[in-house]
Amino acid sequence: MSPSPVVTPEILEAAYCQGVFPMGDPETGELAWYQPEPRTLIDLERFHVPRRLAKTIRSGKFRFTVNQAFDRVIRECARARRPDGMWITTEIVALYCRMHELGKAHSVEAWVGEELVGGLYGVAFGGAFMGESMFHVVRDASKACLVHLVERLRERGYVLLDTQFPTPHLSQFGLILLPHAAYLNLLHAALQLDRRFDAEEIRA
Repeated sequence: MSPSPVVTPEILEAAYCQGVFPMGDPETGELAWYQPEPRTLIDLERFHVPRRLAKTIRSGKFRFTVNQAFDRVIRECARARRPDGMWITTEIVALYCRMHELGKAHSVEAWVGEELVGGLYGVAFGGAFMGESMFHVVRDASKACLVHLVERLRERGYVLLDTQFPTPHLSQFGLILLPHAAYLNLLHAALQLDRRFDAEEIRA
């Protein structure tokens, strides 16, 4: 059996721009490519924050940072004891850390004091952000990171937040399920926008 071709950051970006993303097989270590039907998005305009979560965030329990602990976040996601964490293989970790070095993969972190208690990561191209995974060790930490992410995307003029698959964890925030063809139309429009996830300036 011939070895699988090496996936480079350029190949990964091209795949995302066509609505495709990789997941690793924990047994073989090889990457497989996915194109969900339907595709799941979070509605940035109608994003719903549950009352109890909003109260927790307002309390100041968590301190949030962006891109300060990407390597730790993705590794914590890989170690998370849940089925959807098993696909984050060694190759996935290395590939997305390289994307982070290139300024194309980003993380949001939640801290209690100096302890990292939750986070999420994903990739951003144009006006689209594709969420990949999240973790928490303190209740509500990952959900609070998602709220922080949505606020950041809104401030910077993003128009698409892709979550790939629906989950009970995300359903409370308001999900949109689209046929793949409709998703591609939104994606291609979002890719034409000039947005910077890590920029300080805020677009009207």
